Amino acid sequence: MTNYIVLINWTEQGAKNVRESPKRLDAAKKLLGDMGGSFKAFFLTMGECDMVAVVEAPDDAVLARFSLMLATGGNVRTRTLKAFPEDAYREIIASLG
Repeated sequence: MTNYIVLINWTEQGAKNVRESPKRLDAAKKLLGDMGGSFKAFFLTMGECDMVAVVEAPDDAVLARFSLMLATGGNVRTRTLKAFPEDAYREIIASLG
């Protein structure tokens, strides 16, 4: 499984309907689960992003499809970072020679 960090901001619509946000999060968790992925962590954050999620997905295409499906709801905008775990980081650095 591939790891991703998803930076999430509410749109104006999402902020107006913020009380529905927990239900939307539950629906997003189910959607990603149905696609073969999972949420590993979720945070409400202060600062540049409203929320941050750490997720796993089988591949980039699945996560792209998931992100696009979230966008169609009109409540959030996302930015996704592909994340390499520490062992992969060490392997990549070691391969530099």
